[in-house]
Amino acid sequence: MTGTLVLAGTPIGDVQDAPPRLAEELAGADVVAAEDTRRLRRLAQALGVTPKGRVVSYFEGNEAARTPELVEELLGGARVLLVTDAGMPSVSDPGYRLVAAAVERDVRVTAVPGPSAVLTALALSGLPVDRFCFEGFLPRKAGERLTRLREVAGERRTLVYFEAPHRLDDTLAAMAEVFGAERRAAVCRELTKTYEEVRRGGLGELAAWAAEGVRGEITVVVEGAPEKGPEEVGAEELVRRVRVREEAGERRKEAIAAVAAEAGVPKREVFDAVVAAKRAEA
Repeated sequence: MTGTLVLAGTPIGDVQDAPPRLAEELAGADVVAAEDTRRLRRLAQALGVTPKGRVVSYFEGNEAARTPELVEELLGGARVLLVTDAGMPSVSDPGYRLVAAAVERDVRVTAVPGPSAVLTALALSGLPVDRFCFEGFLPRKAGERLTRLREVAGERRTLVYFEAPHRLDDTLAAMAEVFGAERRAAVCRELTKTYEEVRRGGLGELAAWAAEGVRGEITVVVEGAPEKGPEEVGAEELVRRVRVREEAGERRKEAIAAVAAEAGVPKREVFDAVVAAKRAEA
């Protein structure tokens, strides 16, 4: 008989949000794989439980090397509990590699549902939540970040991102540039913690606010693109979008094709708008 891999959600702030089953699993697991073993021990102490099984680290730096070891434990019948520092394993945290390896070997995988920064931020944002997509962390480099944002510029579902506090102002400014300064968004900071704050407004307004400096764990929720017909995208806006892409390094031909596809208009219309703008500037 093979064992069981258990993915357990952990509190994103308030330890009282820990699901009751988490303590049971910590006490009963043969192996506890934790993103940070010191934080795990503090959590276990707060829950009044002592892990009986072996505790090992499982983080980005050793994930590839430790996965085969944990799979062998599972194949030998062990119950392996996987926890990260906050939230659900595999969601922008270690876990996917182990889950995939376990599934490949027909090992049972189950979960202890728990707190989620993504769902909590969505619920508090005041934005539509019937359809949404999670984009995780954006690239750190400005050019790559802009490229990623342009890929979802026309996405009509609500978007959810994680971001580091020291990059928040640059990220919001880039979002305002690509999505438009008036696009509604919510910055959710320190969710469930003492200094929880949800700041709502247009992306331009939020970027100006973040420029003053923001601390804590950040989740950003952005309204999806409005439904627009081709006639609603004027020539000036088409030209602006092409220039943004060109400034990011795209060739004009590719930029025109991308903007045309995004706006739902013929490439010729975008080309003519760019040519007309060039003539007007001459």
